[in-house]
Amino acid sequence: MSVLLSIDSVCKSFGPFQALDNIQLDIEQGEFIVLLGPSGCGKTTLLRSIAGFMQPDSGTIAIDGQDVSRLPPYRRPLNTVFQNYALFPHLTVLENVAYGPRRQGVGRAEARQKAREALAMVGLEALEDRFPRGMSGGQQQRVALARAIVNQPKLLLLDEPLSALDMKLRKRMQLELKHLQAKLGIAFIFVTHDQEEAMTIADRIVVMNAGRIEQVGASSQIYSAPASRFVADFIGEANLISYQASDNGEVRLAIQHKPLRHPARDLLPRGVAVLRPEHVQVLDASTPESASCHELHGTVTDIVSVGSHTLVHALIDGQPIVARTMGLPPSGLTTGGAVRLGYNPAHVHLIGEPV
Repeated sequence: MSVLLSIDSVCKSFGPFQALDNIQLDIEQGEFIVLLGPSGCGKTTLLRSIAGFMQPDSGTIAIDGQDVSRLPPYRRPLNTVFQNYALFPHLTVLENVAYGPRRQGVGRAEARQKAREALAMVGLEALEDRFPRGMSGGQQQRVALARAIVNQPKLLLLDEPLSALDMKLRKRMQLELKHLQAKLGIAFIFVTHDQEEAMTIADRIVVMNAGRIEQVGASSQIYSAPASRFVADFIGEANLISYQASDNGEVRLAIQHKPLRHPARDLLPRGVAVLRPEHVQVLDASTPESASCHELHGTVTDIVSVGSHTLVHALIDGQPIVARTMGLPPSGLTTGGAVRLGYNPAHVHLIGEPV
């Protein structure tokens, strides 16, 4: 694939606040990209800069090789779906979707035909005569999508478009969005602070923090091999344990004296080890000892069961550790009681930090 959007050294400040700090990012044709991060991390500022609603202080934004950094939104080959959908309440669904082509000088009959084709893509062809006020949130969201894709933009920007929907509808719309993007074959850039949503729909996730990009990668890569302590803590649940490493490749975790072996030669002498809760087992008396299983002994501080799985919170040498088990809590486990945990060292991911 070829690069569709190229963001080079983009910076943006609001007074003393650095909203975007030297952003470098290339997005290919047909990719589904999610900008993910907490409130104030810069993801919406970046999206608005790409859209043209905001101009960066420095750096360039190019679409298909053309520098659009100083072009107004209407001259950029993209469309934006806003959080509030921004539908015209006095126009029917068909008229809302046909509005874009009409603004571009397309004749009335052709604009209505284009609008019907876009509505068919989002499954609303039977509701073209309705007004937005008579539609559900999910239906309004589809109308906003149809209006955005009717002009066949090279790039579609989506600013938290599902945030107003209830959980079940939101999950369904996530999959519908993914299928629509694959059908259209155009690049989507989607802003969210919801990690599960990002991992459901994205080809690549751009994790942002304090105006900077912390990591870019597929959801599996970001989850299993986070590049920083922030990413490890922000994406899913994680046990973060400090470690020290020696020159011979031995790594000692703060909660265990038995060393691990690590093949990396350039590993920094200290940092944080990431151990996901699903990789921590709750062992019982019948579990045999294994060379591949490192054991931990501690005290249960809490047991949280949500039906499909149970989170067992424990304290190991003063370090909080969480284990996730499938189904109901293991029998005999009680808050305040002793617990025996185990993990495979192969599941430990190390993030080096400067001394």
